[in-house]
Order: sequence, then structure tokens, then C-alpha cells
Amino acid sequence: MFYVYVLKSKKDGRLYIGFTTDLKLRFQEHINGKVKSTNYRRPLELIYYEAYKDEKIARRRERQLKSGKAHIALKKRLTLRF
Repeated sequence: MFYVYVLKSKKDGRLYIGFTTDLKLRFQEHINGKVKSTNYRRPLELIYYEAYKDEKIARRRERQLKSGKAHIALKKRLTLRF
């Protein structure tokens, strides 16, 4: 499986959107400070993810969520949930 995921920083409230094939391992790497782009934003919580069978579709979705209308829609959706 291929995962697109969203982390929320408890420190500054900002979102991080990523892609992985092993969601549990990748989340642990974020938590343990092994990911440069989120190390300074810890602690983090996993607030959303989507699973795909096709890597190409998952990577396309990640790009969509990082910019444009899909990013705005995602932020609205997540703020309604939390």
C-alpha cells in the first residue's frame, strides 16, 4: 500500500503532508526527530491519511494536497474535525 498522510504540529499548529509505503515506520521517524523537515515542529500527531494500491495515484494525490484547491479543501475539512 501507498499512503498520503497529514501530520499536525502541536507546537505551531501547522500541517505537514507526506507520502510513504510504511505509515507506522514513517510516523515513528517523525516522532523521533529523524525527519529534517519536521524535527523542529515536534511534537506531532497523525491527523489524516489515505491509502492507495497504486503509487502513481498516491503521489499525484500528495501533490494535490500540497497546493491549490485540494489543499484549501483539506484544511477546511480537518478544521471541522478538530
